[in-house]
Amino acid sequence: MTALPAEELAPGALLLSEIREQPAALERLLEHSDEYSAVAAVARDRGLSLVRMVGHGSSDNAASYGVYAFGLLPRWTAVRDSISLSVYYGAEIDLRGSCIVALSQSGETPDVLAYVERARLRGALTIAITNDPQSALGEAAELVLPLAAGPEHSIAATKTYTAQVAALALLAGHAAGQGAMIGEGIRAVAAQLDDAMPGLERRLAEVAVAFAFVGRMFVIGRGPEFATAREISLKLLETCRVAAEPLTATDLMHGPLAALDGLFPVWTIGSDDESLPAVRDAAARALAAGATLVASGPAAREIAGAAFSVPVPTPAVTLLSPLLSVVPGQLLAWALAQAKGLDPDRPNGLSKITHAL
Repeated sequence: MTALPAEELAPGALLLSEIREQPAALERLLEHSDEYSAVAAVARDRGLSLVRMVGHGSSDNAASYGVYAFGLLPRWTAVRDSISLSVYYGAEIDLRGSCIVALSQSGETPDVLAYVERARLRGALTIAITNDPQSALGEAAELVLPLAAGPEHSIAATKTYTAQVAALALLAGHAAGQGAMIGEGIRAVAAQLDDAMPGLERRLAEVAVAFAFVGRMFVIGRGPEFATAREISLKLLETCRVAAEPLTATDLMHGPLAALDGLFPVWTIGSDDESLPAVRDAAARALAAGATLVASGPAAREIAGAAFSVPVPTPAVTLLSPLLSVVPGQLLAWALAQAKGLDPDRPNGLSKITHAL
């Protein structure tokens, strides 16, 4: 059967198709586990323990997760590095002893490419994680790892984001000598996600109807789930014109709490880890301020007072929770855009690849 041109597809068809494809994309990534193991071995053999991650948009959100993946598995220090310091301000930072991990779906983002070129000249080990290993970024880096997510046609990234999160977990797992455990954990998550997807689609379609006139939202996460909060906020911003802001549970108390009222929803992400008490406390304070509360994540049922609860399965490896927790937010973006009369496959002013510096 001949595929329909994008302009003839139903609104949101591309986005929904790629959300649904995420379990298969995670399985494809695992076919390259040996390559991730080999690259992790290079970093270990060079005695590197400082990881500098760079990327934009969803890739930068995935880097927020990488801080925890590298910190909790091989116990390496990992940071989301500044591209501007090197590329725009010309800071000549000594990068010997650093491992650069550049994240890009297309591998063609100019300033990420420029950063990697400069970092390699300054003595860093440079690793590109991209959906196109033959891209300019793949050519510029010393080592390249495939996402294997397959072509992504929707402007709002979904399957490449979860592939990047899984890729960082897999690389960190191999660096810690726990690659097999993380790989099996990702495989189990893919199966859980496949089973849960139909029910999540139905549930988020219901939530979207209630939120059709919402124009602002806070999204609360902590620890590895702060990456989820950032990514859900981005999806809502780019597809639904919702001014969504990601916050840590603690950040909410430092000013933003004062903005809440009954027309200002708060989306909370609860996981069964050390961050849960802080998220529960933030949710209670948001509720007391009059906000409409949405509870999501594996520990959604542990968040009291939520008007809407959207739990996801609990993974065997808690660190992999963000692979599941982000999906309700992706589905809300898909459903809410349509409830608002928007096409999430055609966000205003956006294109798939950012070519300008």
